[in-house]
Amino acid sequence: MNRTEHQLEQLIAPTVEGLGCDLWGIEYFPQGKRSMLRVYIDTPNGVSVDDCERVSHQVSGVLDVENPIGASYTLEVSSPGFDRVLFRPEQYLANVGEEIDLRLKFPVEGRRKITGRLTGMKNAELLLHTNGKELALPIEQVHRARVVPQIE
Repeated sequence: MNRTEHQLEQLIAPTVEGLGCDLWGIEYFPQGKRSMLRVYIDTPNGVSVDDCERVSHQVSGVLDVENPIGASYTLEVSSPGFDRVLFRPEQYLANVGEEIDLRLKFPVEGRRKITGRLTGMKNAELLLHTNGKELALPIEQVHRARVVPQIE
């Protein structure tokens, strides 16, 4: 998470939580007039369209007042979904045993994209079983991580 995303998360978390939702994570894509702020919310009972609408309305109000972005952007509020993006260590731990798709900031063994079974975390490293071997990847090396849905 970059500095801007961290600041935005700190700003909107109380509003999201006040509406009875968990702030799963945010993504901010600054692209001039096409900038996008994506807010992922979750609840123990799943996320409805009404939940997304309520959170979108309230978060939009907070962002209008505080104006942390200072440019036009599109706000999108959604559930994390089956192919959820992982943002924090506790989210990785909750998904041990799942297959995850990692995009790395720098290549490891010549690859920036690695898919494998998350077998755990040790210190600040993800333990990933891929191609018959175990890799230990520093979590700060991860640009983006997503759970690969298993459809049975």
